[in-house]
Amino acid sequence: MLNQTDTLANVLAEKFITTAPQAAGRVLGSMATHEVVLLVSPLKAQTLVTCFNNMEPCKAAAVLRRLPARQAGYVFSRLDVMQAARMMKEFSQPYREKLSASLKPEFVALLKGALAFAPNSVGARMSTDFVSVKTDAKAADVIERLKNMPRKKLPPVCFVTAKDGQLKGAVRVAELLFYPADSAVGSLMSADYAVLTPGEGETSAMQKFKACQWPLLPVVDGQNKLLGVLSPKLAADVQSPKKHWLKRLFRRNK
Repeated sequence: MLNQTDTLANVLAEKFITTAPQAAGRVLGSMATHEVVLLVSPLKAQTLVTCFNNMEPCKAAAVLRRLPARQAGYVFSRLDVMQAARMMKEFSQPYREKLSASLKPEFVALLKGALAFAPNSVGARMSTDFVSVKTDAKAADVIERLKNMPRKKLPPVCFVTAKDGQLKGAVRVAELLFYPADSAVGSLMSADYAVLTPGEGETSAMQKFKACQWPLLPVVDGQNKLLGVLSPKLAADVQSPKKHWLKRLFRRNK
């Protein structure tokens, strides 16, 4: 009976987080840490990402460090960059080092400077939850991977990287079905998109979105390693004192 009760509580928590993330973040934040861990630890990774993104960084950090190491690293690497940077400051030095060892070095480097990003910069708005594949991946394997993703999470673009994480190209998901199943993605990718860097502001990003027709633009570091992605919809949350340019751009392209 206890297990059934626990399962029901987990289901209700997942529904609450999914339908009212901000309210769920406030409620969970008011609970004892061990109670939150019991409620959220069995939930899907994307639900956990939503949960932690909407909690106060101090409480989110306290809950995350009580999750299994592999689960914590996977979820943490998909949080909003600014939230992840704030949570990183809350960890003890030993845990910070342990967590950092499970993350991509470029992501760790990004977090170190993230709190200095302007509120309307690319780095403050980008998402680190994206799909990337290696150049030698087969089209059929990529399609199979995408089929296993929730419909709401299905990306319009897959980015193609080398083994060292350097960005090599991109493939529109809708076009994958038209290629032979055994085609290597590296032979199908395109490079006619624009790239962004975390420190870029709204004017630069606006020009790049207008100049190309891609629904996502990659964000790279100085070594051209893929850090995240930006879409007009994500960037529409930018609150500029001059104009909400990306919000208008997104509406125009719908």
